[in-house]
Amino acid sequence: TKQIRIGYGVCILPYHHPVRVAERVALLDQLTDGRIELGTGRSNAYEQTGLGIDPRDTRSLWEESIRMLPKIWTSDEFEWKGQHWNVPKRRVLPKPFQKPHPNMYLACTSPDSFRLAAQRGIGVLSSTSYAVNVLADLVKIYREALQTAEPVGEFITNFWGNNVHAFCDDDDQYAKDLAAQSMKTFFGPDKPYIQGRINAYEELLEAWGGVPDHLQADFGRWLRQSDEEHKKLARDVGVSLDSGPGAARAAFAQLDSKTLADRGVIIAGNPASCIKTCQMYEDIGVDQVMLIMQTETIAHDKAMRSIEKFGKEVIPAFQGAKAAKAAV
Repeated sequence: TKQIRIGYGVCILPYHHPVRVAERVALLDQLTDGRIELGTGRSNAYEQTGLGIDPRDTRSLWEESIRMLPKIWTSDEFEWKGQHWNVPKRRVLPKPFQKPHPNMYLACTSPDSFRLAAQRGIGVLSSTSYAVNVLADLVKIYREALQTAEPVGEFITNFWGNNVHAFCDDDDQYAKDLAAQSMKTFFGPDKPYIQGRINAYEELLEAWGGVPDHLQADFGRWLRQSDEEHKKLARDVGVSLDSGPGAARAAFAQLDSKTLADRGVIIAGNPASCIKTCQMYEDIGVDQVMLIMQTETIAHDKAMRSIEKFGKEVIPAFQGAKAAKAAV
């Protein structure tokens, strides 16, 4: 490739020595003539504890590393004394192709992490799918916090990228149904990033715009109950409480593909439908949508056909300056 940007999505900084990260990123940046983007993150307790890392330390580990990286890249000789890392004066090579250094980003899942990215002057990679009307407020929080940023690097990266489950096919309803099922499976109760999160499905429902009107009669009363009332109700009606209150999980399972597509939680349908939803994202200030297509639900050949359709029939609708913000 010669033009496509190549991004880390993401490098978990608490797992790696910052000097090693700086070397690897700089080397790839040289090999690609300056096309590297560095996404960073902290991961979650399930993975952290599996690697023997105390989750309580990951914030400070990430903070220290993200401050070290730009200094390593821009200093002829680098020296550091910190909470987690001590580096005697050394020349660290190679330096990045991009000057002064590549863009940096933080994988975010909550308003607090969006604010943190803004305060540090780096871009957002939102790893949670949202209804567009919910996302609009979060993008606003980020942009406002950027106004008082104290950047860890040499410049501010004003950027919002959002993960979105997607599928494009000539059959509009088929594509929406498949994308919706793919996303629900992705957030299934057996997934490690769901296990242990007591309110996982309540949080997802909120992110996706809440229980729709046509399900309120069945689930609105349940979602207002306390945890103890949830448990009693679950015993009475046989609703599973795995990974959170059974009512929330049941409502999550019954969210239909039309609701999810109309809200922009998924980008799915025929090319016209996908263009319409991408436009919704652009209208609220999202710079890039990162499409999740190949999952355990969507076979490789179907994902490839969908990618081709996005390339030939969706992205061309965003010409000129818009092309940089279109789906990739």
